Amino acid sequence: MAVRIEATTLGEAWIGIAAAILRDGVAGDWEGAPIVEVFRATLEVRSPAADDSIIAEHGDRERLSWMHANFTDRSPVAELGGADSYATRLFDYAHAGRDQVRWVVERISANPSTRDATVTTFQPLTDRSYVPCVSLLDFWLLERALQLDVYAHGIDFGTKGYANLVELAALQARVAGDLDVPTGTLTMTVKSAHIYETELDAMRRLVAGHVT
Repeated sequence: MAVRIEATTLGEAWIGIAAAILRDGVAGDWEGAPIVEVFRATLEVRSPAADDSIIAEHGDRERLSWMHANFTDRSPVAELGGADSYATRLFDYAHAGRDQVRWVVERISANPSTRDATVTTFQPLTDRSYVPCVSLLDFWLLERALQLDVYAHGIDFGTKGYANLVELAALQARVAGDLDVPTGTLTMTVKSAHIYETELDAMRRLVAGHVT
């Protein structure tokens, strides 16, 4: 059964999807590590500000810093076996000098009604052992506000999914600023939205403190 979470803020979306996983998730594994997961989850965040009070209070600062570096530093990511960072994939795709974010801005500027300002982080010629979790970003204007639709094959909403949301919201705001338009909705579709078994108790406590 597909899961849909509609929220005003990133933090509310994080709590909402975590609650859904804890309530409706089934047992699975991620490369041998036990998880609880739901399938085909969609998070729709109406006001995706990267500066989020829930995430600031409950998110891990080291994880947030690590994800920020992943989206802004083009150095290989040691923790991912030396795989290219999201920054490389977005701003120097396949090390070919292709700035995909600039391309998005130019494409929408040239045609505000375009529906194909779509980019990928997947580099199939080199991504053999690692496939980026967030693989597709689709930018478009609706009522003059910049929408961002994202596809991910799997996101861990126990320890790092909130950090993905923060960096995606920051990227959406950056593109919106370059286009001189307001930020619209951030929508993320995740094939496997999950929490690792080791994080279940901590997430139960977090959700209990926010869900009434």
